[in-house]
Amino acid sequence: MTSLTQSYHCGLADSPILYQTIGRYLDTIAKRYPDNEALVVCHQSVRWTYRKFNCEVDRLAKGLLALGIRPGDRVGIWGPNSYEWTLVQFATAKIGAILVCVNPAYGLYDLEYALNKVGCKLLVCAEQFKHSNYLAMLLELIPELEGYDPQSLKTEKLPELKMIVRMGKGHSAGMLNFEHVCGLGGEVETRELELITHQLQPDDAINIQFTSGTTGSPKGATLSHTNILNNGYLSGQGMGFTDQDRLCIPVPLYHCFGMVLGNLACIAHGATIVYPNDAFDPLTTLEVVQRERCTALHGVPTMFISELDHPKFHEFDLSSLRTGIMAGAPCPVEIMKRVIADMHMSDVLIGYGQTEVSPLNHLTLPEDPIEKRVETVGRAVPWVEIKLVDSDGRIVATGEKGEICTRGYSVMKGYWNDKQKTDETIDDAHWLHSGDLGTMDSEGYVRVVGRIKDMIIRGGENIYPREVEEFLYRHPKVSEVQVFGVGDDRLGEEVCAWVQVISGETLNEDELRNFCKGKIAHFKIPRYVQFVDHYPMTVTGKIQKFVMREKMTKILNTAPDAMPV
Repeated sequence: MTSLTQSYHCGLADSPILYQTIGRYLDTIAKRYPDNEALVVCHQSVRWTYRKFNCEVDRLAKGLLALGIRPGDRVGIWGPNSYEWTLVQFATAKIGAILVCVNPAYGLYDLEYALNKVGCKLLVCAEQFKHSNYLAMLLELIPELEGYDPQSLKTEKLPELKMIVRMGKGHSAGMLNFEHVCGLGGEVETRELELITHQLQPDDAINIQFTSGTTGSPKGATLSHTNILNNGYLSGQGMGFTDQDRLCIPVPLYHCFGMVLGNLACIAHGATIVYPNDAFDPLTTLEVVQRERCTALHGVPTMFISELDHPKFHEFDLSSLRTGIMAGAPCPVEIMKRVIADMHMSDVLIGYGQTEVSPLNHLTLPEDPIEKRVETVGRAVPWVEIKLVDSDGRIVATGEKGEICTRGYSVMKGYWNDKQKTDETIDDAHWLHSGDLGTMDSEGYVRVVGRIKDMIIRGGENIYPREVEEFLYRHPKVSEVQVFGVGDDRLGEEVCAWVQVISGETLNEDELRNFCKGKIAHFKIPRYVQFVDHYPMTVTGKIQKFVMREKMTKILNTAPDAMPV
């Protein structure tokens, strides 16, 4: 391999890109593996072969056509992991409707914003999830709901919403029942579905994913068949998937991790999708991996930590596991080593990317040297270009820090109805700027060192939280740690660490700082240390450092003398 001198790398491919629609691809897989298990939903007692699954997808697709849903219409899905969620994902793909993934944790304000931002014509919703009663929330948002024909809603707050379909067996005034919709299609819709199947194009928009929106309102990343089908296929290929693999998916489907790296990765290779529950629970996940003899397991680092640290962890036989993807947040090196050693996941992969690139642009591979697998996010995936640039947009030399940029098939079509934000993110040469800082070595392997906005500048010294976190993870009593900057009148910013201690252990601030002295630069040693039981995070398991920073600032402003110097 040629040694790189500039931080630019293009992922090598040994096969052509899949240039087809998701619906036609699913039809092909269902014919190839008709008797393979396609979908196992443990909490709903669903166990479908590919033949059965594709039949159910077509039933819903024809039902949606009977309701007047057509290519390009936006269909929202609001709820936790379920068989209904997955049917909606593939049924909308078959008819060319655009699936709008609504965060299950959204409240009324967020829901109203999302549905209006993209102009949803139909919303499919669950009855409830955790503490959220979706049906009651919708009635609060649309008080006139009970008096309308379920197929012709007219609401002041959601002017483009015409129908609501509720999951479950019950019936609600003003809403259609999910199973009822599945039975609406007839011969007319069967012929229409066949016609649409041949008219849809691989570059058509098929999915809108809302970004986290940690600053400002969430943006709707618009993705095509080509974007997400290929990203799913490549992630499955990286894991070495065949039709005999069984992937446990405890991550939420509304996010690319679940619906692309989970659902589409399996469908692309004829493998089996396994949902352990409607939401993540470490004990349930371990039980299902053992019972279903799963060969792969997905999760963000916090999920793997919860599984590894569960009191009953050693009671489970996880020997069927081989691979899976850890992504969604930076992976601590020590956690990666424990997953490989204690969970039998010898071929576990680290994935890195963002919603706007469908979502992976980097992936480690089982054949990569172990140090590359635990210390980097791998190299560019096939057909994708990566470069690292400085603040002036110039490519930096290998080993130097720069912003990670992506160009290729996986880059989104843009933010829905937001040209300004799209132009700020994708430049004239079609490079998507991530906002993440990294370094690239001479072989193209990338190490993510943090977010540009997360970088701590202390007295003129640039400090990358990820570097400090990786060091603190080496402490034998530290279970998890998050490092961020807080304001300081003298130095501009100071280093703060929120630390979770391994169950049964005790640790104090002096002990942690003494562990750092002489091993990392003095200015990187946390001035402020908080011991916590949990971190604020999104429903996908992403740590919200901005929330931690706000809380820490309040603590310091309230009792500055109580914090260590």
